Amino acid sequence: MLIDTNKVVSLHYTLTDSEGLVLDTTQGRGPLTYIHGAGNVIAGLDEGMEGHAAGDRLHITIPPEKAYGDKDDELLIKAHRSQFDGPDELEPGMQFHFGSGLNQRLFVVTEVVSDNVFLDGNHPLAGLTLQFDIEIVDVRDATADELRNGLPQDP
Repeated sequence: MLIDTNKVVSLHYTLTDSEGLVLDTTQGRGPLTYIHGAGNVIAGLDEGMEGHAAGDRLHITIPPEKAYGDKDDELLIKAHRSQFDGPDELEPGMQFHFGSGLNQRLFVVTEVVSDNVFLDGNHPLAGLTLQFDIEIVDVRDATADELRNGLPQDP
């Protein structure tokens, strides 16, 4: 069975950046399972998997515009320490949600200088060309429940 819209795909992958640094892998875990064409994975991965079958091994290079987009300088902000409720100490790597409802965005503290807190609201993989080494484990038709929910169910 070939990968096409509304197929449930299970795969193992190793994700690296353009320098070969491993960013994520399913090694030591179960495979990633998703519904093809349902927006469960980045566009470049969906496109690169199309037409392949269980047992195929592939290498897919995905540019930023087909992954998490380019870095957006408007999402690099400076805030005053007084705007943060909660922790007494603010440190790089801390995460905060700003906004409300569907307009919420996750920001990560990148630097704290005196009373200034510098934050980045970009996805951590924004601006990167991604390299996926993939082994397709299984391809099957999605069930009616899976299509209704937009997510694959555990076997």
